[in-house]
Amino acid sequence: MSLCLSFNAFTVHSPKSQTHKTQFSSQFINQIQVKPAPFTSKSTPFNTERFKLVKALATKPVETSVSASFRNKNPKAINVLVVGSTGYIGKFVVKELVNRGFNVIAVAREINTLEESMKNLGFPIDVVVSCLASRSGGVKDSWKIDYEATKNSLVAGKKFGASHFVLLSAICVQKPLLEFQRAKLKFEAELMKEAGEDDRFTYSIVRPTAFFKSLGGQVELVKDGKPYVMFGDGKLCACKPISEQDLASFIADCVLKEDKINRVLPIGGPGKALTPLEQGEILFKLIGKEPKFLKVPIGIMDFAIGVLDFLVKIFPPMEDAAEFGKIGRYYAAESMLIVDPETGEYSAEKTPSYGNDTLEEFFARVLREGMAGQELGEQSIF
Repeated sequence: MSLCLSFNAFTVHSPKSQTHKTQFSSQFINQIQVKPAPFTSKSTPFNTERFKLVKALATKPVETSVSASFRNKNPKAINVLVVGSTGYIGKFVVKELVNRGFNVIAVAREINTLEESMKNLGFPIDVVVSCLASRSGGVKDSWKIDYEATKNSLVAGKKFGASHFVLLSAICVQKPLLEFQRAKLKFEAELMKEAGEDDRFTYSIVRPTAFFKSLGGQVELVKDGKPYVMFGDGKLCACKPISEQDLASFIADCVLKEDKINRVLPIGGPGKALTPLEQGEILFKLIGKEPKFLKVPIGIMDFAIGVLDFLVKIFPPMEDAAEFGKIGRYYAAESMLIVDPETGEYSAEKTPSYGNDTLEEFFARVLREGMAGQELGEQSIF
């Protein structure tokens, strides 16, 4: 397991003689011999076998004060544990927290040895920031990561003194039709319950709308002359997309800002909500070509999902294939906006905006530089 804390490196040896490369903040330099090492956010491929879950085997907590007093400290004196630090958003969150001066402990790989490693480091945690998320959205993987691994990072964090937990969730959990949404909601409920039973513990639940990368899959295809593919008339859904950097900044705000304590925080990017039709029009404008759309009936996806659901009854191992079909259908028809509790409809006006980066700027950058670092992998639809 790798733990990264700001910019200076040292190694920690576990009782099983495993070596853990760790990066540490400058205030600890005088405690150990270190060799300067540049910070890197290179992503590590997800491996569910290696990503073991932390188990709270001990009942006696570490002797450390559990309180919200960290909010009165300078960021240099605040220890923030980031889990899911090598993921798409996690990499940017680590950078943002480091830039703001926090002592950042970034869990880079499997977390089954997290407790032992933290004991070896010998200092308490103030805040846990979880950017954990299933990369595939598969049934078992969703519950293993979005619920179990996230829950165990809460248990481990509290054991080492954490009094605040920042959770990266998703705005789509408002209408939970998919397994990863149900898994996220279950943890959200338990996190709120934890804060309700312990007045020394707080949380911030961040529910972002669509990420830029999820809307960039067709940029290079359209650049090469292909049509822009959309479902129905291109107006079935809308979103206020947010960049990874703006979202990371908002998550970092949640560490200290008291107006974000014990709140569920839906958040979108700047500007108006955009439908797929409008996104395509922006792209064609940037390319300088006449818009060319391919409109796919949503019923095609419904038929495919029906077939997959039938096959799962005969071949249970196909459950993930069926779930992937449902995920694609969900994002093709459901808006990534707040649901107005009074009307039950999606509301662009009630979806908060944050940041400065626009989707048009993102499209322009992808046209110049390609999608390097923005690969969709198993999340790709087109």
